[in-house]
Amino acid sequence: MIKRIPKFFRSFYFITTALFVVWMLFFDSNDFITQYRMSRQLSDLETVKEGYLEKMEEVVKDRNALMGNPDLLEKYAREKYLMKRPNEDVFIIVPKKEK
Repeated sequence: MIKRIPKFFRSFYFITTALFVVWMLFFDSNDFITQYRMSRQLSDLETVKEGYLEKMEEVVKDRNALMGNPDLLEKYAREKYLMKRPNEDVFIIVPKKEK
């Protein structure tokens, strides 16, 4: 029965290489499936990173616009933080929720 298998496939080096390849593809901690999942996760994270970099550029642009224009800075402070001048009163109108 063993005689029917070609001598090349029965050699020690072929068997060792085949076992090594099978081990590396399926059983190792860095197997093919894990590498595929990790590369897909890396590409997803790089996409998220690009989105954050775009948002950072937008924030820096808005910050520079705010710091360069006192009127815009005052408007932002009044709307966002409800700041007021010393001789003013601020009234906040909250709409009543319908039931």
